Amino acid sequence: MKSLFSLVGRYAVTLCLVVVAGLIAWGMWEHYEHRPWTRDGRVRADVVRVSTDVGGLVSEALVHDNQIVEPGQLLLVLDRPRLSASVSRADAAITEARAQLEQARKEAARDRALGELVATEAREQNQARVRTLEAGLARALADRNVADIDLSRTEIRATTGGVVTNLDIHAGDYLAAGAQALALIDTSTLRIEGYFEETRLGRIAVGDRARIRLLGDDAEITGHVESIAAAIANDQNAETHNLLPRVAPTFSWVRLAQRIPVRIHIDQVEPGVRLIAGRSASIEILPRPNATAATEIRP
Repeated sequence: MKSLFSLVGRYAVTLCLVVVAGLIAWGMWEHYEHRPWTRDGRVRADVVRVSTDVGGLVSEALVHDNQIVEPGQLLLVLDRPRLSASVSRADAAITEARAQLEQARKEAARDRALGELVATEAREQNQARVRTLEAGLARALADRNVADIDLSRTEIRATTGGVVTNLDIHAGDYLAAGAQALALIDTSTLRIEGYFEETRLGRIAVGDRARIRLLGDDAEITGHVESIAAAIANDQNAETHNLLPRVAPTFSWVRLAQRIPVRIHIDQVEPGVRLIAGRSASIEILPRPNATAATEIRP
């Protein structure tokens, strides 16, 4: 009898272990095959390419690489004396144009007062000269406005708050018009973007909770699905020389799922976690019971 109980006990333990192993395997299967998740995630942020539309020598560089800046903070100052001289030159042109116009108006008024004593052709020429000088004065005033704008833009300021990066310019360097001076990471736009296989999109909806872990960090970041991309590029369709599409052949039994960008809004970050744009992340979507399917979402 004791041996029978011992045998039954051994079978019972073995059966329990098999059941537990089966449940664990089933849970892992459900997690990896059905629940939306991806290791192909990235920390993203908008990058402001700070540049200028006036060229000149850099007089002052008031920030350093990786510095946190506030909106409107002065970053760089370009060569102001040259553009200040342009403003003075524009002021002189305005003074000259006004003096010439004043003299032309006096002459035109005198001709009108003399009446028939002055030839009609001479009166018309004086009136045309007045209109020409009025246009010249308007042009001089416009040039003055442009000179003011150029002078004001010798001060390059941050359009948004963030972190300065890729700063490779110093006092004495020449900054050409339109050249990028530095990059500014807009920290208010930090987010997570995950690239999910299209076969999993049916289980992803806007508003679903997301659990994120950055590569190398054990801390958990929580967020929610903010939006799903409306389109991706077709890398198998390109035009040939005769404008016909070039479509790569595929085998019907081999088909790779496309990856669709899903934007995750960050709700909570544990202290000490460094949200650096470009870091790798693993993302797991936790669907809500009443979530709307992604296939029903319209942009």
